[in-house]
Amino acid sequence: MAKTQDYSAVMKDIMGAFPVDTTAFEGAFKNSAALNEKLSGVALDAAGKSVELSTKWTKDTLNKLSDLSKAKAEPADYAKAMTDFASASAEVASEHMAAFAEIAKKAQTETLELMMAAGKDATEEATAAVKKATNEVTSAAKKAAVK
Repeated sequence: MAKTQDYSAVMKDIMGAFPVDTTAFEGAFKNSAALNEKLSGVALDAAGKSVELSTKWTKDTLNKLSDLSKAKAEPADYAKAMTDFASASAEVASEHMAAFAEIAKKAQTETLELMMAAGKDATEEATAAVKKATNEVTSAAKKAAVK
């Protein structure tokens, strides 16, 4: 009578011959978490600076509006106050928009630097992992050939 081969034992032998090293996955997870932490820091810093700038801009505008809302002696004074408010607002708007652009530029630069560093690290780690895996597979294949 023919004996049926135990495929689960064969698969166990195959999987044992090619072990999986989970440290690479753990390292990738830790690196990803560290990168996300740094990127979050950049985003939160930029958001904080943007809020500070917006608050300052709002306070400045409200102060100018309080000057605008004061009673005037002559009707022409209202037109002059409105003109002064509009020109001052336009001038301050361009200054604040330039400041917002600087915040965005800094965040973009920091993000790009982080991504380039992460890419370099990932490339180095992948190269090391491939070399290690190649050596392990070669070793396992030699052992399997000897059996």
